[in-house]
Amino acid sequence: MTPEFNPKLDLRVERIIKASPAAIWSAWTTPAKLEKWWLPAPLLCRVDALDTRPGGAFITRMSEPGGEFGPHVEGCFLELVENERLVFTTCLLGGWRPAEKPFMTAVITIRPHEQGSAYSARAMHADAATRDTHDSLGFNDGWGTVTDQLARLVEA
Repeated sequence: MTPEFNPKLDLRVERIIKASPAAIWSAWTTPAKLEKWWLPAPLLCRVDALDTRPGGAFITRMSEPGGEFGPHVEGCFLELVENERLVFTTCLLGGWRPAEKPFMTAVITIRPHEQGSAYSARAMHADAATRDTHDSLGFNDGWGTVTDQLARLVEA
């Protein structure tokens, strides 16, 4: 269960993607595919862990082209419902270990739609200040861009 969207605490991106829920799920759960769209181009993504089970580690690194890879996301999967829902958090690390710097919980939902899939990526935050920080860091541009990149990948 996911609480109702709270605009004071949550941010989200929604799109209709002209691909099946299974294609989107595969792009989320296959490391080689995730690396192609998970960061706005021209940034490069490296998947260090994608243990798609509750408590499994989710770790990605980012790099400018030609640069060294640095931190991006380090978290833990909370829930996975194949082709429907994927929930991860940066509040926990793999194995349910508490994270040093919790930031958000993300809920990805994929629903069948007459044109393919209704896709939603939602970031939930503990307080308005953290939500506002994420927004000022460019949530809509960043998550909007990667959602567009995801769509291009799975619609091809």
